[in-house]
Amino acid sequence: MSKQVAFYTLGCKLNFSETSTIARKFENEGFERVDFEDKADIYVINTCSVTENADKRFKTIVRNALKVNEDAFIIGIGCYAQLKPEELASVDGVDLVLGAKEKFNVTDYINNLSKNDFGEVHSCEIEETDFYVGSYSIGDRTRAFLKVQDGCDYKCTYCTIPLARGISRSDALVNVLENVRQISSQNIKEIVLTGVNIGDYGKGEFGNKKHQHTFLELIKALDKVEGIERLRISSIEPNLLKDESIKFVAESKCFVPHFHIPLQSGSNDILKKMKRRYLRELYVDRVNAIKAQMPDACIGVDIIVGFPGETDQHFLETYNFLNNLDISYLHVFTYSERDNTEATTMDGVVPQAVRKKRSKMLRGLSVKKRRAFYESQLGKTKTVLFEHENKKGYIFGFTENYVKVKLPWNPELANQLVAVQLEKIDEDGHLRGKVLNHKVETIEL
Repeated sequence: MSKQVAFYTLGCKLNFSETSTIARKFENEGFERVDFEDKADIYVINTCSVTENADKRFKTIVRNALKVNEDAFIIGIGCYAQLKPEELASVDGVDLVLGAKEKFNVTDYINNLSKNDFGEVHSCEIEETDFYVGSYSIGDRTRAFLKVQDGCDYKCTYCTIPLARGISRSDALVNVLENVRQISSQNIKEIVLTGVNIGDYGKGEFGNKKHQHTFLELIKALDKVEGIERLRISSIEPNLLKDESIKFVAESKCFVPHFHIPLQSGSNDILKKMKRRYLRELYVDRVNAIKAQMPDACIGVDIIVGFPGETDQHFLETYNFLNNLDISYLHVFTYSERDNTEATTMDGVVPQAVRKKRSKMLRGLSVKKRRAFYESQLGKTKTVLFEHENKKGYIFGFTENYVKVKLPWNPELANQLVAVQLEKIDEDGHLRGKVLNHKVETIEL
């Protein structure tokens, strides 16, 4: 009887793409994959290190797995496993911890499934992660996350990712295109490009530290692949989002008008302390360039509140800057101290209560921004890619510009691209409307 394995992923889309690839390796070697809530012989937890909360959640997830099967073999992988392998290994019930290089060969480290008194650690020095492993996730069938780049050469003062994932490096373009063809052969309609710093694509391709290709060349090549209806850029640094790329997306047959662009602060003083590679003026220019060519484009923003030295005045600068910017939503991160980062040595530590207050204010602003963006779409007809899950009698999907649409459950819509006229916003903040495609039965509200 085959051994059963279950997976849990913390963190970003990049982690999801790698978990999926590692899971396929297990399945190819005869393991049976089950849901994490089910009883399994092995539980693999892919960790994140971006926030303190992700560290704490790991312990809870381990406990939950052991409640289902107290004899289960527990494996920790991912960014936290690379940064603090001994700390992870000391968590009760953890048997094996693998670093950035070792995680892709996890099955090689499983000799037997006997519980260990203390977690066994295999973790390379981060300088050894100069190789590239292509990955993609297949989850709900409608979208796949495709990893095209890994690592980062930036030195932002708050960030541990270069310590956890190493230098910037890219998948060979020929491999990326082959992965896209594999994904498209499985009736998946949308691919989300992911990486640590995807605008830096091309660096480290074939082990060459210079750029073999550019991000623009990548998206041009992807746009020509047959069988994929939609391509979405997950996140790109403002200094790497060039006019040529914006223009290409605006005219593309597959790339959708949705950009997620990290800002981190609306204060130039704080941006300089963070060692970001732009000032707020460039950010405004990028937003304006997108909106000039794609007025309905959705623009998401990453923000960090409570960075050392952030005064009330700095925060108000950020709040007012975002309030006046034509953006669609915010991802708000409360700053948390990370070991071995320059920011931990800075003066002006912001009290936790102040960090939470500022975070709450920006989350409120995000609700306001999303509502205004949704209201701007009312009366328009957009193409919605519906998911296949029946959620309490409703089916959900996203327009090309990332508006979440909710309709009464209809299995004929699942994994289909459907024209929907957007008519109203419901009490939960979702867009409602009616299907216009003649292929499926028209659904009224």
